Amino acid sequence: MNSLSTYDYIVFLVYLLIVAVYGFAVYHKKKAHKENSKDFFLAKDSLTWWAIGASLIASNISAEQFIGMSGSGFTMGLAIATYEWMAAATLIIVAIFFIPVYLKNKIYTMPQFLGQRYNNTVAMIMAVFWLLLYVVVNLTSILYLGALAINSISGINTTACMYVLAVFAIIITLGGMKVIGYTDVIQVFFLILGGLATTYLALELVATHFGGSGVLNGLAMVKEKASDHFHMIFRQENPHYMDLPGLTVLIGGMWIVNLNYWGCNQYITQRALGADLKTARSGLLFAAGLKLLMPVIVVLPGIAAYVLYKEGYGDFKTAMVKDGSLNADSAYPVLLNLLPSGLKGLSFAALTAAIVASLAGKANSIATIFTLDIYNKVINKGANEHRQVVVGRITVIVAMLLAIIIAPQLGIDKKGGFQFIQEYTGFVSPGIFAMFILGFFWKRTTSNAALFATIGGFLLSVGFKALPNFCNLEWLSNFGFAKLAEQKDGSMLYEIPFLDRMGFVFIICVISMVIISLFENRNGVNPKGLEVDRSMFKTNAGFAAGALIIAGVLIALYSIFW
Repeated sequence: MNSLSTYDYIVFLVYLLIVAVYGFAVYHKKKAHKENSKDFFLAKDSLTWWAIGASLIASNISAEQFIGMSGSGFTMGLAIATYEWMAAATLIIVAIFFIPVYLKNKIYTMPQFLGQRYNNTVAMIMAVFWLLLYVVVNLTSILYLGALAINSISGINTTACMYVLAVFAIIITLGGMKVIGYTDVIQVFFLILGGLATTYLALELVATHFGGSGVLNGLAMVKEKASDHFHMIFRQENPHYMDLPGLTVLIGGMWIVNLNYWGCNQYITQRALGADLKTARSGLLFAAGLKLLMPVIVVLPGIAAYVLYKEGYGDFKTAMVKDGSLNADSAYPVLLNLLPSGLKGLSFAALTAAIVASLAGKANSIATIFTLDIYNKVINKGANEHRQVVVGRITVIVAMLLAIIIAPQLGIDKKGGFQFIQEYTGFVSPGIFAMFILGFFWKRTTSNAALFATIGGFLLSVGFKALPNFCNLEWLSNFGFAKLAEQKDGSMLYEIPFLDRMGFVFIICVISMVIISLFENRNGVNPKGLEVDRSMFKTNAGFAAGALIIAGVLIALYSIFW
């Protein structure tokens, strides 16, 4: 039954009350001091390491993770957890090598980095691009997918859900990054607690179905009944190889996805840019530790749902069907609707917390880029601090209103949500990452080389996507870089897996950037460099120990579930 009981609403209202009271207390305390733009956008020197870490996770986990990754767990199993576990390794790399460069050079936004390292043209192109991407793709998809997810659990009208989520997120965002950061701690608490409650129920249901009891017994039965769902590396004959192509998840395109997302993304790095190096690194390390736990919350329930579906538990067979066919993304909502009264409200609060935190974080990043990189440099140069904060708050409201208007027109649904986001971000990620990584660590990289990576990287991605329509790629299958895939018209073509395409485009972009830069260097072009020295990358003993523990856990996990 897709509805909430009185007890569920009480639990949910308690969650709202805690977030509202805590957020107001943080804002009231902050209001006692004169607010400037760096306080509002970055919470300059205000966030602790645990607030930074929690905020990173809260901003990252949303409806597409709860619904989409559980659905992927249902169909392909634990392998989809590689996005979460590789993110843990990525966060450590970003903490050691990326964050020191940003902080040493007083970088507050990603366009500012590009302007400081290359030129204002590159910076402005990317500022406009990121604004469009964040508003039209990311903010709208988070809002719409979140509303659909809540509708599937509560039965509340989807449009009403969108309005409520948007208003709640706006209220939090208007308080600035400090309010977002500290309320995210509460959001993550509910996210983890409610998520674990759903996992507990799913495993308990499996154990009970087979005549046992207890979570460990349920986990053992899940591993026994769905043994094919506990492999991290797919062979080429696996039907899901196109999604996760073998060793590419360890040594290929998965690194580009994660390093670009966690290291070159305003939405994420903004949490750490207002802190000192030690605090920022500790926050990222904490987030990496939390990432190890995420598959238990967002993937394992999907695998348990697969076992229950296969065994014909309850009405799983009918509840998982949508428009006459099996819809894997129904796995999480179906499980939530089996939760007892009160516990369902807790899980409902967890899902809402994930959505609202992601909306607030994205809206704040949109306001930051527009105000600091466009308004302050083009529209009203030298605007005072108060004006910048006002413009930032107006931008938050306008961005959310645009998301409400645009979202229903995009035609995204829960099944296509992840693909929708990837379709628009994955085409530019290789070029952007190439531009950043060479900008960091090779002083001879020129602005024209960066422009090539931005524009050429996108065109190359489109070209690789269309390539199977013009030539036979069967020869690439001998190296694991292509696989027969069914087209919309029923025909079969050899296609390059998405992650491998990203890897190819990245390599071509890097080689091309080096050639362009060397040519321009010979003709007297002297690119601007950043302040970088080896001492920046040294870590303290505590961070090193934590990083080694996380690395050890990751090695153990991949060894066990290879």
